[in-house]
Amino acid sequence: MKPIETDDLTIHFDGKTCIHARRCVLGLPGVFNPDARPWIQPGGTPADDIVAVIEACPSGALSYQRKSGPAEVAPRSNTVRVWENGPLEVRGELHIEGQEPRHRALICRCGRTSNPPFCDNAHRDGFQATGLPSFKEDKDTDLPAADGPVRITARANSPVMFEGNIEVIATDGSRVARTGKSWLCRCGASGNKPFCDGSHGKIGFQKAGTAEA
Repeated sequence: MKPIETDDLTIHFDGKTCIHARRCVLGLPGVFNPDARPWIQPGGTPADDIVAVIEACPSGALSYQRKSGPAEVAPRSNTVRVWENGPLEVRGELHIEGQEPRHRALICRCGRTSNPPFCDNAHRDGFQATGLPSFKEDKDTDLPAADGPVRITARANSPVMFEGNIEVIATDGSRVARTGKSWLCRCGASGNKPFCDGSHGKIGFQKAGTAEA
């Protein structure tokens, strides 16, 4: 989709990473209307209102550039939120191999996505995994900071590696772990979700890595 221009903003939409969480449609239905063409019609809506809704988009499919004023900034705490029966919602100063830097992403953990490492809603076809994993004592680390760059990489047929200060949190926001480096399951078979336990090797998991996607 071509960028949408207003006097204050350039709005970008990446349909390939959108999973239709509908936070935009529910947040500003007069601007984000899937029945309209184009489906983004800012009109005279204040730029700050549009920015607030875009920054709520969990996948990062919606992004913006201000023509004057501050750009989107990374949150003060890097987080990996585990969705019930769904992906990992990641927020922070994200550097995903092969992608432009971003602040928001949904990373597949069911193993079925056709757009690795991003979620494409393939989990809806029966994937089951709790969004309330138990606290992992061996993964709790005293981190030097809560923010900073996070590098996300995955070799082919392997888990996704997070390098940088992250707090893994459950669906309800409770802490699962703090870690400076961790491997999280993306094959869907780990018995220690959201962490990898080596099951990808046992089941013959096959999926492109981040450098290949």
